[in-house]
Amino acid sequence: MESNKHFVLGIYDDEDVLLSAVRKVKESGVKIHEVYTPFPVHGLDEELGYKRTRLPIVAFLFGLLGTTLALTMQIWMLGYDWPMIIGGKNFASLPPFIPVTFELTVLLSALGMVGTFMITSNLKPYGKPRLMDKRCTDDKHVMAIDLAKNDLSQEDIRSIIGNSGAQEVNLKDF
Repeated sequence: MESNKHFVLGIYDDEDVLLSAVRKVKESGVKIHEVYTPFPVHGLDEELGYKRTRLPIVAFLFGLLGTTLALTMQIWMLGYDWPMIIGGKNFASLPPFIPVTFELTVLLSALGMVGTFMITSNLKPYGKPRLMDKRCTDDKHVMAIDLAKNDLSQEDIRSIIGNSGAQEVNLKDF
């Protein structure tokens, strides 16, 4: 979005019309920048050609870090640094460590996923989001097409979107 700031927007009412419109627009050779919806539309990510997210891998790695940190911390503190007999168990017995290990695994996994998602999505606490159309947060579906990344003219793109079932076709400049 940084290279060009001119977009053609197609506004849709129904998600079924949107899915068929995405197929028609892609078949006509137009590159879709993004589709904004107020709720998840099943099958839209496959139509747009998105790959499966790698966030579960990140969650596993952060969970593994949490498990390792919890076990290392507890074994060091209760086994070597300040050995105590708790519940009649040895100093570094594994069963009493399971609740803390589980909790730290879940905590680091969740925080790691949230942080990774915010970094990869470029979501900053001080940033102001760019809305293509305010109605996409309420009840409309918006298909945005970047004019700089398409070879067709603005009028051709507007007619393709209009013929695909869009209620409105607008031009948005940032």
